[in-house]
Amino acid sequence: MAPPAALVRTARSLWHSQWLALMGGLGPADAQGRYRRPAAAFASLPALPDDAAEPDSHVLIVGRSCPWAHRAWISHSLRQLGDSITLEVVDPDPAAGRWRFSRPFEGHGTLAELYRASGADATLPATVPALYSRRQRRIVVNESARLIEWLDGWPGPGPQLWPEAQRPAIEVWRERFQHQVNDGVYRCGFARNQAAYNEAEGELFRALEAAEAQLQLREDAQQASPVWLCGGPEPTLADVVLFPTLIRLELVYAPLFGCSRLTMAQLPALNRWRARFYALGGVAATCFPEAWRRDYFGALFPLHPSGIIPAGPDLAALVAA
Repeated sequence: MAPPAALVRTARSLWHSQWLALMGGLGPADAQGRYRRPAAAFASLPALPDDAAEPDSHVLIVGRSCPWAHRAWISHSLRQLGDSITLEVVDPDPAAGRWRFSRPFEGHGTLAELYRASGADATLPATVPALYSRRQRRIVVNESARLIEWLDGWPGPGPQLWPEAQRPAIEVWRERFQHQVNDGVYRCGFARNQAAYNEAEGELFRALEAAEAQLQLREDAQQASPVWLCGGPEPTLADVVLFPTLIRLELVYAPLFGCSRLTMAQLPALNRWRARFYALGGVAATCFPEAWRRDYFGALFPLHPSGIIPAGPDLAALVAA
């Protein structure tokens, strides 16, 4: 027997009120219901330290499931900075809503403790990535957009990802991707109402279609060369910031955040670009599809209350050349 209509309406109203309260815990929204990413605790970019080239002088703290940490991890890998910057991978603690160390780090068990010891404002979230200075015994940068710029100037044998000659083109794409794609998928998933979702979803796919058109033009002009967004022989930060979002698209963002208007098969130049980027040395080792699906579907309760982790495509099939 179906429940009474009045009971259904009451239950829906109560659940919606609770859902809005829970969404507030995931991230802030403006008066129109648009998700807004919280400010970073250590956003300013200091001068390159004089101990940058010293072995194990700094530690890059990352989490497997976080796309913002992923782009810093990729930059670290492509620039081959392992000698001077050690990697420390933190694990999510969804029950407590925090990141924790698998073993004590500088005497701290959680990332939040390390943030407070570094002088962070207690009202700001303790997020990854974070670059820690062993000499200063504090986090020095945690805003990923600034951090990947800093890593590009770090002493290391890998190719530059932010070369001066290409910066104008790189910055056009980075600016668009930051709001419309990287934040865009979250603006879709965390939208508080239909209008906010429609706005974010439209901007997301217009940006991806623009990248598709750019890559297709470059493929037509550079048939025998690897094709990157800004046209040079090597990938740049424009490519780096796009990859973590697109590698998660079918695995997380399409089913969970409602980013499913177009499949990657309908964006063939981007699909080829994604496979090409994944094949770069060291990139595959930064990808953890099981952790992505577990941490998104299992932890984002307001979006997926059952906690059931659905089956999804195999990553190897998605990046097949």
